[in-house]
Amino acid sequence: MPELPEVEVVRRGLAPYLTGSLVTSVEVLHPRAVRRNLGMFEQQLNGATLTRIGRRGKYMWFELDRPESVIVHLGMSGQFRVHPFEGVEKFRQHPHLRVRMAVSAPTGMQWEVHFLDQRTFGGMHLSGMEISDHGEVIPTAVQSISRDPFDERFDPERVIARAKRSQSAIKRVLLNQSIISGVGNIYADESLFRSGIHGDTRAADIRVDHLRRLVTNVTEVMNEALEQGGTSFDSLYVHVNGESGYFARSLSVYGREGEACDTCGTLIKRKKFTNRSSFYCPKCQEISPAVARA
Repeated sequence: MPELPEVEVVRRGLAPYLTGSLVTSVEVLHPRAVRRNLGMFEQQLNGATLTRIGRRGKYMWFELDRPESVIVHLGMSGQFRVHPFEGVEKFRQHPHLRVRMAVSAPTGMQWEVHFLDQRTFGGMHLSGMEISDHGEVIPTAVQSISRDPFDERFDPERVIARAKRSQSAIKRVLLNQSIISGVGNIYADESLFRSGIHGDTRAADIRVDHLRRLVTNVTEVMNEALEQGGTSFDSLYVHVNGESGYFARSLSVYGREGEACDTCGTLIKRKKFTNRSSFYCPKCQEISPAVARA
């Protein structure tokens, strides 16, 4: 599932085409894509001007020149593609096309934005806007989501304090979107490896300096992934131009079960974690808060 770097790559890819553009038509081709607003999504969005594309954690939204915004969650396979009007007919035949939106840019250029979703777990819905404690105007639907490491108001010490009060395993804390948003399975495993911390270690037992190093590594890992366009394992995650991200080539433990650790040579292990998997080095990541690489 796309995590913060992948969603940010998509946001940056859409911004030049959509910011300031007028929505001239909207067509919903699959009801699950807008299941919260079926019957009114097209009406509310048609004729609106897209003023800004925002993001918090794994959620993205289109701000409009009206009280609503459009919340976007990519789910497991959601993608956006942007096509010029000329020759767009052939792209309308894509079997996973769920929503198509025609826009007219301030420059006069016209584009058709396609939302594709093979597994239909992603989608869009309308949300009202509210003023946050810091005076930001953000969608009501994301008010409860914590700030992510790319947010200029992200507070690492707040995350550390929350973690020290938690009796949960540290990996569960990293995946808790009310504590720190945007981190998913891939970047949690990679950050824990860099920090020399086993994901099963109870968060409250980890020393503050090691937690601080972990939060720093979370930020650095996701920034590196962003620079490489995110992590693509298959065609389910691609940029708005159809290209894949290349951070998968830089992964240290995720998806590398049975391969030698680049640091110590020990074979990477995999274990079940809820309905997913955790990958770790049993030597570099002992279950002890006293173990952390410098």
